[in-house]
Amino acid sequence: MEFMSQTRQYLRKIGLPGGDAYDLPFSEKRFEDGGQYRFEVPGIQGPKAMEALFTALDNYGLRIHRVTQTKGIMMLTDGEMDAMIGMAREHGAQLILAIGPRATTDTSASVNTPEGVRMGYRLRGQEQVIRAVEEVKRAARRGCRGFMVYDEGCLWLLNQMRRDGEIPADCEFKVSAHTGHGNPCSARLMQSLGANSFNPVRDIQLQMLAAIRQAIDIPIDIHTENPKSTGGFIRHYEVPEFIRVAAPIYLKTGGSVAQTHSWDTTADDAKKRAKQVLLVKRVIDEYYPEAIPSK
Repeated sequence: MEFMSQTRQYLRKIGLPGGDAYDLPFSEKRFEDGGQYRFEVPGIQGPKAMEALFTALDNYGLRIHRVTQTKGIMMLTDGEMDAMIGMAREHGAQLILAIGPRATTDTSASVNTPEGVRMGYRLRGQEQVIRAVEEVKRAARRGCRGFMVYDEGCLWLLNQMRRDGEIPADCEFKVSAHTGHGNPCSARLMQSLGANSFNPVRDIQLQMLAAIRQAIDIPIDIHTENPKSTGGFIRHYEVPEFIRVAAPIYLKTGGSVAQTHSWDTTADDAKKRAKQVLLVKRVIDEYYPEAIPSK
């Protein structure tokens, strides 16, 4: 017997899964180059940490596909941005810069209260939206094309601006886990608003992740580990199943080195994050060696 069958049937009728995918089906979807997975290292806030990260990865014989800065474009000088963009080009990695002003840097204290914390990093007022757009324009002028978005309305606007030629057409938008989405319907909404990749909540379970994959075609970004401020849990042994059920997937690795989301990663921290990539790669090689990484 299938409980709540009418609702489940309607969800299937409109192209959504009828529930969480407890059968953990194999994902046939891929990146454009045929890869199932890519590595992403988040929390690299400046060029010194980025240089240390790439040096450590080179020493391990590893390459990653994406580096993410999380403190915000407004915290970078033009010179720092140029250096990070240059290193990303040199190493063939995508650079994602976080859009600045957000709730935690607004003049309101609401986000710092027990009730207000639910607003996440969303924007308050149209002036903050305009400032966020200016952040994107500034970074795009310097050559960056990847941006992390925390506000759904801002994502909608940036997608419109991309279509209308107000910002470069090849800009890409990554939806942060801080938006708090964790179900197939929300994932479909983010894709429809223009997201190029989607990061569900960090504690998403395998059957939930598999259902999200059925609802969207864009890559899913998943934390293989987390800072202490968001639970501190490490999921390395789940990574082979992440890849199997959710490809194409970005494996966000190295977060357990940090205390918080916007941790100011030092050069030494960056080396530790590189080691975490090595540890995750070992698990993939041992338990799912046939998994295909992007080149």
